[in-house]
Amino acid sequence: MRTTIQQFSLILLLGIITSFSIKKKEVTQLVTEYKINPIGIDVEKPRLSWQLHSDDQNVMQTAYEIRVADTRKNLTSGKNLIWSSQKVESDQSVNVVYGGPALTSMQRVYWQVRIWDNKNRATSWSSPAFWEMGILDKSLWTASYIAMDDITTEKKSHPSQYFRTEFNTQKTIKSAKVQVTSLGVYELYLNGEKVGNDLFTPGYTTYDKRLQYQTYDVTDMLKANNAIGAIVGDGWYRGNIGWKGDYAYYGKQLALLVQLHINYADGTKETIVSNGDWKASYGPILESDMYNGEKYDARLEMDGWAQSGFDDNNWTKVQILDHSKEILVAPQGPPVKAIEEIKPKKLITTPKGEVVLDLGQNIVGWARMRVKGEKGDQVTLKFAEVLDKDGNFYTKNLRAAEATDIYTLKGEGEEIFEPHFTSHGFRFIQVIDYPGTLSLDDITGIVIHSDISPTGSFTTSDPMVNQLQSNIQWGQKDNFLDIPTDCPQRDERAGWTGDAQVFSMTAAYNFDVAAFYTKWLKDLALDQHGNGLVPNVIPDILSDATGVAAQGGATGWADAAVIIPWTVYQSYGDKRILEEQYESMKGWVDYMAVRAGDDYLWNDPKHWHWGDWLAYNADKPDYNGSVTEKDLIATAYAYYSTTLLAKIASIIGKKEDVGKYEEQAKNIKKAFEQEYITPNGRLVSHTQTAYAMAISFDLIPESLMDKSAAYFAADIEKFGHLTTGFLGTPLLCTTLSKIGRDDLAFMLLKRKEFPSWLYPITMGATTIWERWDTQKPDGTIIEGMNSFNHYSYGAIGEWLYTHVGGLKIDPENPGYKHIIFDPHPGGGLTSANAEFSSLYGKIKSAWEIKDGNFYYEVMIPANTTATVTLAKATADNILLNNGKMKSEVLKTLKQTEEGVQLELGSGTYQFSYPAGKLKP
Repeated sequence: MRTTIQQFSLILLLGIITSFSIKKKEVTQLVTEYKINPIGIDVEKPRLSWQLHSDDQNVMQTAYEIRVADTRKNLTSGKNLIWSSQKVESDQSVNVVYGGPALTSMQRVYWQVRIWDNKNRATSWSSPAFWEMGILDKSLWTASYIAMDDITTEKKSHPSQYFRTEFNTQKTIKSAKVQVTSLGVYELYLNGEKVGNDLFTPGYTTYDKRLQYQTYDVTDMLKANNAIGAIVGDGWYRGNIGWKGDYAYYGKQLALLVQLHINYADGTKETIVSNGDWKASYGPILESDMYNGEKYDARLEMDGWAQSGFDDNNWTKVQILDHSKEILVAPQGPPVKAIEEIKPKKLITTPKGEVVLDLGQNIVGWARMRVKGEKGDQVTLKFAEVLDKDGNFYTKNLRAAEATDIYTLKGEGEEIFEPHFTSHGFRFIQVIDYPGTLSLDDITGIVIHSDISPTGSFTTSDPMVNQLQSNIQWGQKDNFLDIPTDCPQRDERAGWTGDAQVFSMTAAYNFDVAAFYTKWLKDLALDQHGNGLVPNVIPDILSDATGVAAQGGATGWADAAVIIPWTVYQSYGDKRILEEQYESMKGWVDYMAVRAGDDYLWNDPKHWHWGDWLAYNADKPDYNGSVTEKDLIATAYAYYSTTLLAKIASIIGKKEDVGKYEEQAKNIKKAFEQEYITPNGRLVSHTQTAYAMAISFDLIPESLMDKSAAYFAADIEKFGHLTTGFLGTPLLCTTLSKIGRDDLAFMLLKRKEFPSWLYPITMGATTIWERWDTQKPDGTIIEGMNSFNHYSYGAIGEWLYTHVGGLKIDPENPGYKHIIFDPHPGGGLTSANAEFSSLYGKIKSAWEIKDGNFYYEVMIPANTTATVTLAKATADNILLNNGKMKSEVLKTLKQTEEGVQLELGSGTYQFSYPAGKLKP
């Protein structure tokens, strides 16, 4: 018996040791095209990524092996594989291209990976993951677009449309997938249950050129007797869109396309499709408009309409709509989802007697209402971002957007209302005619946005800077709703290219935006004109508008075509996006070259540019400190995008273009110097934006840099505040740090008076404002174009992560393959913590000044390396992990003017040394 116990103990101990070893070094987080186990993708050669987790230091992958099979059983047994990469000597673990045979429509494959490290140790095979192809062969679309006889002829919202059919299944089901799309926005139901939890599907694209379809696994939802139902609303396709009051911009008639593929256990297949046998009707959604809200009459609900056995004799036969299936594409971006719920913080009765709920946070979404009343009672919900200076409900800044939901009760006990096809930007909810006594528990704020995963966090010892970071992240969530909108509340909500461009790197720190931008950039390329001009908004809803400003081609805006792909490449090591967007990038740069002409200066007075939009404009007759000449900005951006294109051409092997664009950039820089810089280094537009842009874009000759930098700093000192707009602000603190003036950068960051980043916070802001003075100190709100939720000025976030937090991308090793740690205390801050979840794993850069010492912790994921700069340190005063520097670390030490520089492998390192000149 004792022997048996001893044997059991030994086995248990060995099991624990084995388990610990596996945990110590394992391959996890398998993703395909930035998604976990995606179904319905149409990327024919998907890219595979994984993470190596290890408790050891200095761990690098030296080789990998991927295997792919058509079943999980074949995969784990290693038999009958579709493809094996064999052992590949490589440290690449991000975006490894599938190299097996071409896959077919709707084919699912399973994959796993193992790696070898730099100590020649192999991991076990990872847990299996899978991906499934969508419909690659367009001829397999056998379903028809079905529609009601409802063609919009006037500018108004129409009732949402309900579609249904029934079918039976007599065999055991092995699997079932449904592909669905619509002209409009849809919700799909199967046997009374909503299919998936995505919102506003099929998503917002340039509908006349491509239409997304979604794929859902509905295997567990099928029964013997089944019903498919769908609701289709106007959405972006047919509804009110933009601030011009357009309806039916993309089409006048809604439609639905459904294709359900059933695989039976006996090997047979069946396809249920939308066709002329389906029926349609109107229902309780009387109006549903993206901007104006939803009107819902619960008395008109049709119980069981999406279940089998429902009496649809009063429903009408559908029409078959002739519409292209060639433009159908699988979605690459993340879907919109309901992400979070927020309960109101206060119930307010305003001076006007309005009943208002305060969520305490400016969000995008809607209100879920719980209500009990009589049949026919009608409750109205109105939405606003702020209260006015008197404390009353304020909606003037919404302009024509009604932002109103109206619910009519059916009077059958407690009722729950949530709208279907609308969203609002709001913090405050006015409740009108609520039956009974309203409580905080009766309303819930539902937060919606594209399902982008949080990747970055930044905190400091200063609560107001932390609130600024929160405002930046909320502004991004609120405006990343399938496209990067400028604002989420008024009658606009368009994909302005300039806003997206200036914020793109901050966006990539805060959230995983690789797939989000991949999707949006495809629409940009499709909406781009044949001559290379890029519209101002994507999707382009201004193409048929009058006026030069509507046509696009504005520098800083259209440069999104080049800068955002570059951001995605830098942030994720995504080379494919450069390849796929290259012709678009090249088209825009060539367009600028044509407009500039032989002198390389883009100074055509007939061409519209937004310039440094909404720069600070003092109410003083003799003030011109923020007016930057538009031709200077245009020429500067022409140079910057041209230099990026030359780099991109080199990266993706377009050798014939490298020299061309390098020479073109050289000529632009020379022309810029001659036209806009005096021999003494002063810019003809003597503004903060002009200097920040010229210095940041490397347009100042080295011989004049000190003088130009002095002019720049002097202007900041003169005003004591920023004067920049949309294009200058993102570059401001970064450029001040570049010229060694962190003191001024921190002064601008910490300033609480108008104009500044913190001033809105003193006014209660929970998101980033469109204007520096969106609301005056006395509470007065600027009327007209004025949003309390515009993320552009939140581009300061990039500087917070990279300079204050010290967590930087190495441009030569993109995607955080090599990380640069270089923190910069200042501004009275005693600590800062920047963290980022990269494709390789978690990265951390956290510093604190305490008791006269500087404490610094860095976390470097496996399969990456880093350069760490310890400012003002010397080799003899650094402690590592509470002890002297280890010999292997010491070997990499280099003393520089800035301090000590180290080259490190993966692991967590804690440094400490006397703070000395590192003052808070």
